Amino acid sequence: MQTDSTQHKTASNWMEIVSKYNFSNPLMSWWQIINSVIPYILLWVAMVWSLKVSYFLTLLLSVFAAGFMVRIFIIFHDCGHGSFFKSKLLSRIVGIVAGLLTFTPYHKWTHEHHEHHATVGNLDKRGVGDVKTLTIEEFLNLSPWGKFSYRFYRHPLFLFGIAPFLVFIIQNRLPRRTMTKKQHLYLHLTNLTLVVLIGLVMWAIGWEAFLMIQLPVIYIASVHGVWLFYVQHQYENVMWTRAKEWNYKEIALGGSSYFKLPKVLQWFTGNIGFHHIHHLSPRIPNYKLPICYEENKVFQEVKPVTFFSSLRSLKLRLWDEKQNKLVGFSALRYYSR
Repeated sequence: MQTDSTQHKTASNWMEIVSKYNFSNPLMSWWQIINSVIPYILLWVAMVWSLKVSYFLTLLLSVFAAGFMVRIFIIFHDCGHGSFFKSKLLSRIVGIVAGLLTFTPYHKWTHEHHEHHATVGNLDKRGVGDVKTLTIEEFLNLSPWGKFSYRFYRHPLFLFGIAPFLVFIIQNRLPRRTMTKKQHLYLHLTNLTLVVLIGLVMWAIGWEAFLMIQLPVIYIASVHGVWLFYVQHQYENVMWTRAKEWNYKEIALGGSSYFKLPKVLQWFTGNIGFHHIHHLSPRIPNYKLPICYEENKVFQEVKPVTFFSSLRSLKLRLWDEKQNKLVGFSALRYYSR
């Protein structure tokens, strides 16, 4: 977690720092589309062929296809922020297509994600686009069934084994009560388009082949995607505050992690591990995040979360307002209703 001096420096100079990176490079954007979408399609075709050879080969190829699906999702994500192309129309078109490839409705997800950016780390505005996290007091005030449900929800086997698949296959298909009529329409059009596209593919290769290929790909991709999102805001020494103390610029660096990954995984995840910079300025396209990090020491002062240190975050389930940190259920022994 950064020091007070670092926070002050960031708060006073962040616009000047990020202004050099707040614009896209059309060549780099199109090249990222080419080296993400084309390999994904080729792998999909190869998996159709592999079904005639061995399903183990299909599953092996699905791991790589899932990696490219995650990368396509980052393109989708950047289009929603308007950072991938200068043109809003082009961003919307590419975002919608990338959303279809990743089973994610563009307008619904983008709206919810903007809410997430506007409220991250705010204990008084939790809920939209977040991993549900209760304070200790809130948990203790739950009914026995409520406590069981929350424990079940926060268990790693559910959170990373079942929930990701449910989010991408079911939750992404369903409207929210707070959505506008226009957002409802776009969601239904997305669902209808997916039904038509899936129907055409099933007609071409058979429904069994489609499920044997697509299900492992989307499962592997969704699990890794949810894990990335989890580590970005659920880690040791993360900063969360109440609304009256909440400051966007400070929370961007204190409430979002720098998830340091090996270069190959950094590439497949579209540099989203530089999440502290992304939250400070969502207008920076993903391919400029590493450059921004390397050229500005203020971002390097944030302690990185590594793969092994991220595993410790699995035990963090509740926010302790007395200590201002995430804790595990074991901390409950020190509290009473």
